[in-house]
Amino acid sequence: MLNLTAILMMVLIGHDSRIMKYIIDTHALIWFLEGNSRLGAIAKEILSDAGSELILPAIALAESVWIVSRGKTSIPSVEALLKVVKDDERVSIYPLDFDVIERSIKLISINEMHDRQIVSTALVVESQGNQVAILTCDQNICAAKVVAIVW
Repeated sequence: MLNLTAILMMVLIGHDSRIMKYIIDTHALIWFLEGNSRLGAIAKEILSDAGSELILPAIALAESVWIVSRGKTSIPSVEALLKVVKDDERVSIYPLDFDVIERSIKLISINEMHDRQIVSTALVVESQGNQVAILTCDQNICAAKVVAIVW
């Protein structure tokens, strides 16, 4: 799902992944690593692009570890997941810090705690002067229309 804001941003910046910072949602990470067909085509292109600047919220990494540890994915182990994330130089893990928590409190339109913190991470990164988009198809995040969504 690609919203109007994301389309306009891509047109304005020429869809140059080196300019935009992409916030990775839990499902985007898991589905990319699995090669799952549910991953959106544009998200797959961005996650495959060696020039993409990727930000993984700590909460999304923690949620991914939980999912893998419970055997709910084809990723063989938590260690395998962590190795891939750690070895990918494009990925920066953004901490679950005070700014993220403080912003999440105000996102009352998003019902799920993890989703609030992922969106809050995007808002904090955006407030630092960056253009951001979240790689997600999560309906709670998409419906909130707080930041650009790319899928």
